[in-house]
Amino acid sequence: MSAEWLPMLPLPLVLLPEELLPLHIFEGRYKQMIGECLEAKAREGPGQEFGLVQAKAEAIESIGCAARIVNVTNRYPDGRFDIVVIGRRRFEVLYANEETAYLRCGVFFFEDEPGAEVAGESEAACAIELFQHLLRRLRHAKDMPVHLSRPYRYLSFRIAASLPLDLDFKQQLLAIRSESKRLTRMTRLMEFLLEKMNQADEARKKADGNGDLPRKLS
Repeated sequence: MSAEWLPMLPLPLVLLPEELLPLHIFEGRYKQMIGECLEAKAREGPGQEFGLVQAKAEAIESIGCAARIVNVTNRYPDGRFDIVVIGRRRFEVLYANEETAYLRCGVFFFEDEPGAEVAGESEAACAIELFQHLLRRLRHAKDMPVHLSRPYRYLSFRIAASLPLDLDFKQQLLAIRSESKRLTRMTRLMEFLLEKMNQADEARKKADGNGDLPRKLS
């Protein structure tokens, strides 16, 4: 297992492949790191990516996602950046090097297991239907068109990136190396969320109905 060096940005969040994420870069060492990534981007050379890994207390998770800068939305006079990044390759942290101003880690990039990169058509169709229904409920919209182009590689990540999910769940999803298994987890979660929303609606209707009952005169 050969390692590649990757500059690292530990944050209390989880980035998924193909997920867009806005970031505000204000700390000196990370301003330097992002500046170096932007220089690499300008010359279209290596070094454009940095690793985004979930920070927990004094530790970091061992699985993260490489990020690439899509756009700089604002540059401040003091050197701060507002940027938008996109999730790229997943990696496993093998070891760390703190000799530079910012954390660098030796990482192993990985993909899904061979033959497990794409879920079946019926699995994908079921997940997309649930996703569309859930978005309508969350956004209180009668219609919510969903455009998820084929092939459905990373479909689970694209769905997860659009939902307000628990960080631990996203972290677990990031580590799974089978699209079918990830999509099964997402489908079960969406079914659970819809059921909870239906139960809340029923409870609300009953509460509203109780308020309309005539009071008994004493």
